[in-house]
Formats: sequence, C-alpha cells, structure tokens
Amino acid sequence: MHTPASSDAVGTALLASFRHSFLQYKALADRALAQLTDAEWLHQPAPGANSVAVIVQHMAGNLRSRFTDFLTTDGEKPTRQRDQEFEEPTSPDAVPALRQEWEAAWRVLFVLLDELRAADLLATVTIRGEDHTVLAAVQRQVAHYAYHVGQLVQLAKHQRGEAFESLSIPRGQSRQFNHQMTSRRAL
Repeated sequence: MHTPASSDAVGTALLASFRHSFLQYKALADRALAQLTDAEWLHQPAPGANSVAVIVQHMAGNLRSRFTDFLTTDGEKPTRQRDQEFEEPTSPDAVPALRQEWEAAWRVLFVLLDELRAADLLATVTIRGEDHTVLAAVQRQVAHYAYHVGQLVQLAKHQRGEAFESLSIPRGQSRQFNHQMTSRRAL
C-alpha cells in the first residue's frame, strides 16, 4: 500500500529539485564561459544583440535582486539598475570583475536555498509588487535562468565553432554514451 507523502516531504523534495536545477544550469554556463577569452565575452553576434558579458551582467543583477532578502522585500529592489545590465562593457578588462559578480550573485541564491524550509514554499513574496508563492517565484527563476544559460551556451558554441568542447553527448556518440551508462548500472 502506498502512503501519500507529507507536504513537508514534498516541499523538501521540491527545494532539493530546485537546488539541483540551479546547480546544473550554473555548471552548464560555467563550462561554456570557461571556453571563451575575455575578448570573446564582449562579442555581439549582430547589431543590438547581447554579448555574453551583457547576459552575465543581467543574470547577476537579477540573482542579487530576486534573492537578497527574498522573503521580506520585493524581488525587484529599488537599487537595481536593470537597464544598465544591458549596457555593453567597453573593454575585456571588465570581464574578471564580471566573473566575480557572477559568482557572488549565485552565492546569494544558494545561501537562500540553504535557509528555505518546506513550510516557506506557500508563503507569499512579491516581484514588482505582484504576489507570488515562494514556490512560483523560485520556479519562475529556474525558467528564466535556463533561458539565459541556453543563450550563453549558444553564443559560446557560435564563437568557438569546431573548437567548442561539447557540454553534452557529442554528435555521433549517443550509442556509445548509452552503452556506457547501461554498463555502469550493471556493475
């Protein structure tokens, strides 16, 4: 007989799933970003398009704004300068500082995830004055960051071309990968 999971167990599982998703997206982005030179971070693929640097600036600003004092203040902080996040840096010298901002902003999120409890998931938080459950607000950010990480990976692939190191199963190697996974499970 199957016993229904308690709401606390479901909440704990959801928080673990969110953490896993955020860790996976950050790792994917980090692996793509590591393949680029500082100058490549500034490359705009077309007029008006965002460079890697701009996407990183935007994500860092969003992470800080959404997750600083998450449960007690609006997710769009009055100190956030969102429009400035989309201004292109003018020199590759700016990239090391962007890397530091990126890491610091993600730390804000992971500290919050360590503090959240299952009971918090149905609490109400606001983003730009609009009410959301914590569950909905966090899920919103999972989707937002997945979108931007996909952009970062695509930009890195475009710039590196054939030199890009696959972040997934390389082309033409699916059968070999599946065999390896099956073999590991058999051990």
